[in-house]
Amino acid sequence: MPRPSDEAKAAFSRIVPDEPAVTIKPMFGQVSAFVNGNMFCGIFGEELMVRLPEDEIAKVKKQGGRDFEPMAGHKMSGYVIVPGDWRAKPPEALIKRALETTRKMPAKPAKKKRP
Repeated sequence: MPRPSDEAKAAFSRIVPDEPAVTIKPMFGQVSAFVNGNMFCGIFGEELMVRLPEDEIAKVKKQGGRDFEPMAGHKMSGYVIVPGDWRAKPPEALIKRALETTRKMPAKPAKKKRP
């Protein structure tokens, strides 16, 4: 599994909307952003992925994006890798749309901590 650089982690934290409902936390050695317990965007190695409706994913793929496959052949539906250099030109509209889309989902209950 690819590891994100410190630069990618720092860039990611700068582009995630700063609002009380949004949390940034580690996810499988990567860094992801959540709203109501649901992931709406994250980095995978040096790449940025966002959660979008399927019709919008198709549009991103036409612009050079691709399916998010954390393991080859295992597509994570609802997510797409953002094309281009997301650090040089942050895809603010896609991140905002991912947040809006995910905010409408039912909140995930917090997991109980094991003793």
